[in-house]
Amino acid sequence: MNADTTPLFLLLGNLSTGELILIFAVVLLLFGAKRIPELARGLGKGIREFKDASSGIRKEIEKETETRSENRS
Repeated sequence: MNADTTPLFLLLGNLSTGELILIFAVVLLLFGAKRIPELARGLGKGIREFKDASSGIRKEIEKETETRSENRS
């Protein structure tokens, strides 16, 4: 499984249910119920932009590699 398809729960490690509830409660207290969707939306946009940029770079590298291998033949 590569990093693009790794589920979020696998990235969190070995957190128990109680620990996750505590983390969510602290986030709720710090930011409030109205701000959490805004924060999640911003985080999602940032992750999407990062994935788009990284896939664009990957495609450019693959294209350059193919061009170089065709020039050698």
